[in-house]
Amino acid sequence: MSAITSETARRRKVRAPYFLLIPAIAILLLGMGYPVVWQIVTSLQQYGLAQQFGKPAPFVGIDNYVELAGNADLWWVVLRSLLFCVVTAFLTLAIGSLLALLMAAVNKAARLILQIGLLLAWAMPVVAAMTVWIWLFDRRRGVVNYLLDMIPGVEMNRFDWLAQPSTFFIVASIIVIWMSVPFVAFSIYAGLTQVSDEVLEAAQLDGATGWQRFWFIIAPMIRPVIAIVLLLQLIWDLRVFTQITMLKDAGSKSGDFDLLGTYIYKLGTSSQDFGMASAVSILVLALTIALSWFYIRSLLKEDAQ
Repeated sequence: MSAITSETARRRKVRAPYFLLIPAIAILLLGMGYPVVWQIVTSLQQYGLAQQFGKPAPFVGIDNYVELAGNADLWWVVLRSLLFCVVTAFLTLAIGSLLALLMAAVNKAARLILQIGLLLAWAMPVVAAMTVWIWLFDRRRGVVNYLLDMIPGVEMNRFDWLAQPSTFFIVASIIVIWMSVPFVAFSIYAGLTQVSDEVLEAAQLDGATGWQRFWFIIAPMIRPVIAIVLLLQLIWDLRVFTQITMLKDAGSKSGDFDLLGTYIYKLGTSSQDFGMASAVSILVLALTIALSWFYIRSLLKEDAQ
């Protein structure tokens, strides 16, 4: 009898975590599952302005995806978006890591000042921050042009940063990196606090340089933090929208300045082609899953080991 009771208790103990996950899974299915299903269904329909007023949406199967596959403009936007997110994510990670190491190295007062500065940059509303950045790079009254023009041999008077795609995305990258660095710096600094001081001191006594200590000791210890931060940055920078939209409003409306977020917005609002916009959204979801797969695969390997 006691053996049966013990076995029953063991089974309940094994099942308990799964029951506790049910509320979280239900919230995810309701909050995220429905929009994804709606996007998938809409991407298989001809869904335009008439459908917004109640007209039935004709089912077109994969015609939207076939049309997208032959759309050269879309693939240029995809390539541009991937390049943008990779460059900004890795630069954000590098700068954030340096700031995290700086916070770990300086005294308490300097660390507090640095943390307050990062928090202020992180807490600033996007629209307010973008208003300041657009003013800084304004071709007529911009501080950036004024300061660069003071350098001997540099002519930046009335230089329009937002007129050409190359300089436009330089400005966009600076803004996106500036807004993202605080999160990366705080996350990696939290990981650095878990690195043993004794191990670092022993490595220093053995003659390891600062770079060697970081690369062979610190980086492997905080690798999970770096991995998840880099993954989140890639996903966020792939879906960047507000910064690009406001920069385009201040500069050119050309499609050469579009990333995936603004491209989807133009399809849905300007062209009123919600079926195609949904198809591109599903493409972005597929790209996000592809970027996430490397991290998920490493987690599965670690769990297996």
